[in-house]
Amino acid sequence: MEELMDQWLWRQEYWLPHGVTWKDIEMSEGSHQPLPRDLLVTLPLALGFVALRYVFERVVALPLSRLMGVRDRIRVRAAPVPKLEAFYSQHSPQPSQSEILILAKQCNFTQRQIETWFRHRRDQDRPRSTKKFCEACWRFVFYLIAFLAGLASLINKPWFWDQRECWHGYPQQPMSRSHYWYYITELGFYWSLLLCVSVDVKRKDFKEQIIHHIATIFLIGFSYCANYVRIGTLVMLIHDSSDFLLESAKMFNYAGWRKTCDSLFIVFAVVFLVTRLVVFPSKIIHTTLVLTLEVFEPFCGYYIFNTFLLVLQALHIFWAWLILRMVYKFVFLGKVERDERSDEESEVDDEEEEEAGKEEEEEGCSWEQRKGALNSKLTALANNCVLNNLTKQRSNTISRMPKAR
Repeated sequence: MEELMDQWLWRQEYWLPHGVTWKDIEMSEGSHQPLPRDLLVTLPLALGFVALRYVFERVVALPLSRLMGVRDRIRVRAAPVPKLEAFYSQHSPQPSQSEILILAKQCNFTQRQIETWFRHRRDQDRPRSTKKFCEACWRFVFYLIAFLAGLASLINKPWFWDQRECWHGYPQQPMSRSHYWYYITELGFYWSLLLCVSVDVKRKDFKEQIIHHIATIFLIGFSYCANYVRIGTLVMLIHDSSDFLLESAKMFNYAGWRKTCDSLFIVFAVVFLVTRLVVFPSKIIHTTLVLTLEVFEPFCGYYIFNTFLLVLQALHIFWAWLILRMVYKFVFLGKVERDERSDEESEVDDEEEEEAGKEEEEEGCSWEQRKGALNSKLTALANNCVLNNLTKQRSNTISRMPKAR
């Protein structure tokens, strides 16, 4: 099996520049050599992250959510209707107007009752604020620790300040133990995110997140195998620098701390736009796309590696557009309405659901008010009729009294 892997997967023509072999990357004693088989450790590490996350969300994040005032909105459960439930699960959670009319005839319901049932059924499947807070809290803790640890291990390195040093002495570049664990930990964490994507809160940028995770996993793995460790550590540090700010803003948003959330969002937007739209293309992509040509000729891995970096940059532009929309709303409307970058997919917003519920309550209240007003008018009319009859009887009695005398 190992021979087959060496023959097909770990062929040096795929991973290394022309004229460079795996033996050239071998280090002297006392320094660590990046080998492809080291990445196999990340798979059990990813399972360990999943287990650690399960414990963290219940032991740390859940009590913290209650302490910060996160409250789940009370939701009305939809009544069990087999025909509507079958349509909801097999066709669509949001039926069209013609489908609503057909379902109303089949179930002997009114059109409004069908719409209310589907709204309650969709609301029943929506993730609660506590769940979203726990997910954001877990990612915030990891990104913050990873950013601080990465910054501490890179701040005194020459390639942190001058990117040309990333290729000085390549491919025989020693890798410290701190950078080894930085790589293994980041790769294991992204594997865990990919494993949990089916149970996490499904967001509007779900497809983009899947592409991002796959591209990140490939870039981390490829850069480790090809000993692009120096440039790889810079890529991971740039991404971690803004991610923990986003997750912290989400946490305060779910807790209802609007001013804190808005302040953190502004800081996140500035850091994200600077690091992803300025630093990443001008320092990282320019280094891997242009400066590498001074060291070696283009090869298969060169094109693949830069292609995935450009995919990441395209995702950065997409998310930057969403963030700028939110900045526009914040500046001109005075508030951040919701998280444009990671809103839920294929569902009506919470605000719309609440407005629909308020409309029903207002309709019920208005009907009760109209009913009470109508009853009061009828009562007043009846009293007037009785009073008129008594007045007429009295006048007739008075008019008959002289005749009787």
